[in-house]
Amino acid sequence: MPAHTPSASRADLVADTALALLAERGMRGLTHRAVDEAAGLPQGSTSNVARTRQALLELSVRRLADREARVLALHEMPDPRTGGTGSLVDALALATHRALTRNRDLTVARYELALEATRRPELRAHFDAAGARFREQLSQLVSTLGSADPDRHVLSLVAWADGLMFSCVAGTYHAQVPGLEQVRAGLRELLAGMLGAGKGVV
Repeated sequence: MPAHTPSASRADLVADTALALLAERGMRGLTHRAVDEAAGLPQGSTSNVARTRQALLELSVRRLADREARVLALHEMPDPRTGGTGSLVDALALATHRALTRNRDLTVARYELALEATRRPELRAHFDAAGARFREQLSQLVSTLGSADPDRHVLSLVAWADGLMFSCVAGTYHAQVPGLEQVRAGLRELLAGMLGAGKGVV
């Protein structure tokens, strides 16, 4: 289970523990009692934070979005106006590789929640809203780099990254996780096709 500092809020502790349980045991292993036990909390503590299963899942989605935002670190990406497409390739490759390696469990938890959202429309709304934050930032970046169709290009980038992550975390390539340079090479090829060879893809 995740380690927490004394300043971590009870809601964060519950959400982080729920995400860890999703990665370890799957959706069926996520219960209020299991969160209490795994987090070392008195029985009923999770129910005080999230009364229903739906509330617990929504809390988990919000926490997932916050933690993935730190993994992706879009706010730290170099300004593409000065760094060109190469800076975007480097930043996205690093974020994707983090998701494949040291944040692998968080990626598994995301897929568990994504599948559950296909069966729960009320959860789908929260899941999609969390993802929109990343897509909007990525759209601004590719627009700055001269994309003629930012929405389509963002879809292609997200689909490429999601496909790579699923294949290497839960699919047939789970034992063949690519290195950072391989991820960078794939993104370089993808962005070169989108933006053209003259856009500084190096």
